Amino acid sequence: MKRPSRKISTPSLLNPWLEEPQRIILEVIEPPFWIRKGLAALGIMGLLFLGFVFLPWTQNIPAVGRVTSLTPNVRPQTIHAMIPGRIARWYIEEGKLVRAGDTILVISEIKDYYLDPELPRRLQDQITAKEGALQAQNQKIDALRRQIQALKEAREAALARAQNTLLQAELRYKADSAALKAAEIDYTVALSQYQRQESLYVKGLRSLTELQNRQAKFQEAEAKLVAARNRLKASLADVENARLQILAIAADFREKLAKAESDLRSTEAYAYDLQATIVKLRNELTNVEVRRGFYAVIAPQDGYVVRAVKTGIGEVIKEGEPLLIFMPAEYQLAAEVFVRPLDVALLQTGQKVRLQFDGWPAFVFSGWPNLSYGTFGGRIRAIDYVEAGTGNFRILIEPDPDDAPWPTLLRIGGGVRAWFLLNDVPIWYELWRQINGFPPDLVPQFYQENDNANNKK
Repeated sequence: MKRPSRKISTPSLLNPWLEEPQRIILEVIEPPFWIRKGLAALGIMGLLFLGFVFLPWTQNIPAVGRVTSLTPNVRPQTIHAMIPGRIARWYIEEGKLVRAGDTILVISEIKDYYLDPELPRRLQDQITAKEGALQAQNQKIDALRRQIQALKEAREAALARAQNTLLQAELRYKADSAALKAAEIDYTVALSQYQRQESLYVKGLRSLTELQNRQAKFQEAEAKLVAARNRLKASLADVENARLQILAIAADFREKLAKAESDLRSTEAYAYDLQATIVKLRNELTNVEVRRGFYAVIAPQDGYVVRAVKTGIGEVIKEGEPLLIFMPAEYQLAAEVFVRPLDVALLQTGQKVRLQFDGWPAFVFSGWPNLSYGTFGGRIRAIDYVEAGTGNFRILIEPDPDDAPWPTLLRIGGGVRAWFLLNDVPIWYELWRQINGFPPDLVPQFYQENDNANNKK
């Protein structure tokens, strides 16, 4: 079916110069109405898009994480068994509030060494016995020290007596030496007189009686000389004996003192061993008493027993094995999110953050935070200096005091999305940056703070 052509009037200015065939051609090639309306709409949309790309856009770094506590001491914790044993009794139910110091469960002993209920008293008896033995050894040490002191005093007395004996022997030796010299002189005089009497007797000037008297005196002087020599030798022997006696006394007392010193050192060593045994027993007694304090697992602070890892009665547990998950009752909410190493250099403490929590509906425009609905404000509290083990860096966020408070019904561990707000740029620049894969721009304040820090350096 042939569509009837619609005649479109041409402008009156062209009519004088247009001939009939030309008017027909114009009527044929003129676009339909819907095409002209579509082109007009596209033009309007182009103008709107051109104006849109020049609108301001807040650059941001998106991140995901979870809700946590601001301080580590009130974060969810796992309570472990300090000693091996078996569960004897539970005193609480999951989800119930417990106060600090309340007993959660009781563990009974399974090691045979600790099964004796009188073990602390028996250990105390052993300590008392060892202390008595140590006291006896200390008394023996004192006695040995007094014995050593007495031996030293006896040695000094014996050496003094021996020195006196040596002095006496030396004096006798000197006296006998002088007596020997006198005897030698008397012997020489008697010999000379005997020889003169003998010469006179031969000449007939002296009688035989006088010669015999002189001979007797000579023999007497000779005997005295021999006796003096013998006494001198005896005196010399006494001197040597006195000196040897001094050496013998010194050697004898050295032996006695060495034996006493050996006994003293052995006793002191045994006393030190007793002291070590007493310290070991006291340590063991303290460990037993402290271990008995671990039988009752108590709440470290006010909180809730979230979940019991070990359940039932009589279940055997190992040392360090988790027993239950505990959540403190009082905590300050925070959020921890993870960002790429490429973006962590763009962040600093105190920087503003917008947050969206799981379970709270939100209408988010990440580039227009003022138009977003259902988000909450935060600021960076801390940035980890090392990566969190996943290749990303952990950022700790606290509530912004200048913004609306966070929901009080938030639970620790819930999901959270964060947008770290950076510089304001046109939308066309942000599109160009995203297409080329460039990082966001830093906040000018960040540049200024870094410049001030460099200038101070």
